[in-house]
Amino acid sequence: MAVYNPKSLKAEEFINDAEILATIEYAEANKSNKALIDEILEKARPKKTEAGITCAGLSHREAAVLLACDLPDMTEKLFKLAEEIKLAFYGNRIVMFAPLYLSNYCVNGCVYCPYHLKNKHICRKKLTQEEVEREVIALQDMGHKRLAIESGEDPVNNPIEYILECIKTIYSVKHKNGAIRRVNVNIAATTVENYRKLKEAGIGTYILFQETYHKESYLKLHPTGPKHDYDYHTEAMDRAMEGGIDDVGLGVLFGLELYMYEFVGLMMHAEHLEAVHGVGPHTISVPRIKRADDIDPNVFDNSISDEMFEKIIACIRIAVPYTGMIISTRESEEVRGKVLNCGISQISGASRTSVGGYTEEERPHDSEQFDVSDQRTLDEVVRWLMECGHIPSFCTACYREGRTGDRFMSLCKTGQIQNCCHPNALMTLAEYLTDYASEETKKIGFELIERELQKIPNEKARKIAAENVNDIKNSNRRDFRF
Repeated sequence: MAVYNPKSLKAEEFINDAEILATIEYAEANKSNKALIDEILEKARPKKTEAGITCAGLSHREAAVLLACDLPDMTEKLFKLAEEIKLAFYGNRIVMFAPLYLSNYCVNGCVYCPYHLKNKHICRKKLTQEEVEREVIALQDMGHKRLAIESGEDPVNNPIEYILECIKTIYSVKHKNGAIRRVNVNIAATTVENYRKLKEAGIGTYILFQETYHKESYLKLHPTGPKHDYDYHTEAMDRAMEGGIDDVGLGVLFGLELYMYEFVGLMMHAEHLEAVHGVGPHTISVPRIKRADDIDPNVFDNSISDEMFEKIIACIRIAVPYTGMIISTRESEEVRGKVLNCGISQISGASRTSVGGYTEEERPHDSEQFDVSDQRTLDEVVRWLMECGHIPSFCTACYREGRTGDRFMSLCKTGQIQNCCHPNALMTLAEYLTDYASEETKKIGFELIERELQKIPNEKARKIAAENVNDIKNSNRRDFRF
């Protein structure tokens, strides 16, 4: 039997089934242990030091106890702490992005995804470089600056050379005041050599969802294709980091397996990256299975309530305080609104999950990966965020300034990253408002910026940010960034 070892490079050892089951048993036994829960919450609380803010984070066992907690007063404390940690590390900023689907050709047999090989009636599409350019222009015309590219796994139709060519095309498109400043990549597990190529292409974060950490379930859910190899898939982040990629993003597809098993596996994966590479996950995503072309989510019997979903997000925020947390348009406006305060720091807006969907006037459904619940325009999402007290941020400065990997983490873990992120968020919001926003959104936005500028503690930074916002309003462009 494999022994749990977070420093091992073998999937069965750093995602150890026996340890996960023991952790679940421990959490169940202590879910009403008020003294222990109080102790865990106190350990996780942000503390001010001369260097800034420190936050201990939690082990996977401690985090599991919080998730299992069934004491209403302790749960209330849990949510308050999650909000406190979110504000300490990320403030009230919400980073904006959009997915761009390049191809839905796929050789895998994933039973929860409509792109699976046996689906013969879905419309298969692959963008040409001219079509990629048109999609990018459509996204730029909305105001997007950051994309996450998506593609099925198909070595013939979607080889790494195709992905690299698409990235080059995306970065080359300059339309009016639009430019995609950062491309994140969500493609299948690949080789160290290919990860090096992605790094050289200038990607931001490499994202790969584990789908499920339960190996037996994983093998059943991925019966055919290269993705069937659990170990190769689970060890992908180590190969990515060996290939020089600084920032990686984890995630599971909640609903495929019991949520506690997935949660513990996710926490153990974060611990593993920290133990081996000194850098934990740059982001953690929390998708839930949704209806799609030939996929009925009711077939999967591990769905979770909105209330439990919110608690999972809060517990991830407490356990891994430095990570960015992503929620997509899979979720409704109501659900997304509830989880912004307790952990989420990135959301997509005006997403289309079909290949070539952004250039279509009507939302096409013939090649969608999943139904989009939040179908608002980007302008509507931006205005909604501001009305809820958040700052929509289109910033990508950390990537462009080399604040990635351990350099980003060292700033984030002390809370000092806010000295960069807050002014950058306000300047990029001013860009969006000037170039793309409706008059109503623009009015609300510039009023918000004026208030938020006053909150920048450093006088010099506040003055520079204010000058740049004024220049942007007057169309006197300077690509200044902190």
